[in-house]
Amino acid sequence: MPTTPSDPTPALPGRPPVVDLATWQAARDELLVREKAHTREGDALAAARRRLPMVEFDGTVEIVGPDGPVPFLDLFQGRDELVVYKHMWYDGAPHQGQCEGCTTTAWHLQDAAYLNARGVSFAVLTTGRWDEVASYVEFMGYTQPWYSVRDVDGPAGGDMGYLACYLRDGDRVFLTYSTTGRGNERVNGSLGLLDMTPYGRGEAWEDNPEGWPEGLGPCWSWRSDTEGNATWGPTSRPVPQWTRPGATPVETLGRQDHRSQGLDR
Repeated sequence: MPTTPSDPTPALPGRPPVVDLATWQAARDELLVREKAHTREGDALAAARRRLPMVEFDGTVEIVGPDGPVPFLDLFQGRDELVVYKHMWYDGAPHQGQCEGCTTTAWHLQDAAYLNARGVSFAVLTTGRWDEVASYVEFMGYTQPWYSVRDVDGPAGGDMGYLACYLRDGDRVFLTYSTTGRGNERVNGSLGLLDMTPYGRGEAWEDNPEGWPEGLGPCWSWRSDTEGNATWGPTSRPVPQWTRPGATPVETLGRQDHRSQGLDR
């Protein structure tokens, strides 16, 4: 005989306990108190972030884009604020050998309409040679502006794998904020949705109840084979690349010599 909502339901292995709606709502309301506190603390951190000091640098320093060298100031596109993502780059690597973490971040930053509506411009910077970068941008179908900051030091260039924010006052340019690592997660809406699901991100570091499916490793969802299985090696690519025409496990797309696949690092 099938169970009814009022019947006790045996526990399902590897799944949350089954309860009635009132019990679920009580547990949900209890968690909501913590979620609201987390939101308020995030608001307080954002307020503190707005009060950070800033560093001035030479906005006339040249970076390279599709039209050749341009001053860093051009990235503002006439607006007063700018957000950039600094995309890591592996010289000479095929497209599938480029950084899966940076691919994840850049893929979630393909439309700056809401940034622009608040007077904020967006661009991607990388240290790659422009000819390699241009080929990769075309393959990925990116429409956001990309620039090479190869051999550029200081706040305009520097280390990659960062989100950075800048402010312009006329021709003066300032670095106001930067973050890397998990600080980059805020642009990835997919991770936020996965955090709401019963099994989460499926990453090894997560705190899951006993009996839950085991995580497959740190950031496993960033690289997979053509069947969608999380894996590393010559048959894998950053996940968004499988949406691009011609993306196969054996096609190098970007380099003739594919013996190393650009994955040894």
